[in-house]
Amino acid sequence: MPQDHDAGYRLLFSDPRLVRDLVCGFIDDSWVQQLDFSTLERVNGHYVSEHMRQRESDVVWRLRSGEDWLYLYLLIEFQSKNDRFMALRLMVYVGLLWQDLQRRSEIGGHSGHDLLPPVLPIVLYNGRPRWRAPLRLSELLPRLPAFLKPLQPQMGYVLIDEGAVPQNRLLQLSHNLAAILFRIEHPPSPAAVKAAVDDLVTATENEAYRPLRRTLRLWLRAALRRNTKYPILLDNVDELGEMRAMLSESIEQWAREFRAEGLAEGIEKGIEKGIEKGLAKGREEGREEGVLMGEARVLSRQLRRRFGDLPHWVEERLANASIDELALWAETILDAGSLEEMFSPPASRH
Repeated sequence: MPQDHDAGYRLLFSDPRLVRDLVCGFIDDSWVQQLDFSTLERVNGHYVSEHMRQRESDVVWRLRSGEDWLYLYLLIEFQSKNDRFMALRLMVYVGLLWQDLQRRSEIGGHSGHDLLPPVLPIVLYNGRPRWRAPLRLSELLPRLPAFLKPLQPQMGYVLIDEGAVPQNRLLQLSHNLAAILFRIEHPPSPAAVKAAVDDLVTATENEAYRPLRRTLRLWLRAALRRNTKYPILLDNVDELGEMRAMLSESIEQWAREFRAEGLAEGIEKGIEKGIEKGLAKGREEGREEGVLMGEARVLSRQLRRRFGDLPHWVEERLANASIDELALWAETILDAGSLEEMFSPPASRH
């Protein structure tokens, strides 16, 4: 992934509200929900090892857990491949964090704290392939004798794989800033991008969000520009509200062009098939069939982006549909919650 993407996320998660929403929205544990997020403080993320080689972490915070401090180690990954040795990397980073706290006399010596503070390691992954790397260091070790096994280091981490979070869960978190970012990064359709940006504007309307809104504007421009399916350029807009308005226009234009492209392709294929049948009658039949194929092709693409891969019975309905049926389905696609709401599935599915 580009470095500006990586840096943009680091900048966003340097804001305590995004960190709070990430942890509360995507770590399902009652203990986590009871942490005092009002005490969040940034911690220096630059460490120097004993060999004087600087190691830079991603984002490190601390907050109160009862009477003690808990450290949040947020490591943001944008690489296209899984890092099989992520647990090992985190073990090194956490060790350097503890070593740095000891060097600065925040633990041990005259600090009054003789125990290492707990660390909650989080990996926020934005890559396209789903994360498959081991979540615990023990999974990287061979089978060990009973005596040796407890003597090995123990390290695990919490994985938040953005692309693996179901869209319906993200939609339920309509005021959670982290969830809104995930929806913009992994949208099922252009309409979903607009809905997420609408929620982003609403969630940051309060004047307290003014400094964060500037960072969000910069990140949003980059996120929309690098979308491989439907890139949208909003480089000359400075306010989130203006970006939302221009985004609506861009999405409508994109939909019109996409529809025209699909119709033209279908008509062309229909004409070719009609010519094979023979001259004038074949051309007329081909044009009619081409229009149907074009409408069905456009609707099939929209359904795939909305619901994923289509079952065979839906493909059959599209292939055998009349022009009136296709038009009706095209009007209901944005409101339907499932394929079953749009179509009558085969009796065997009931």
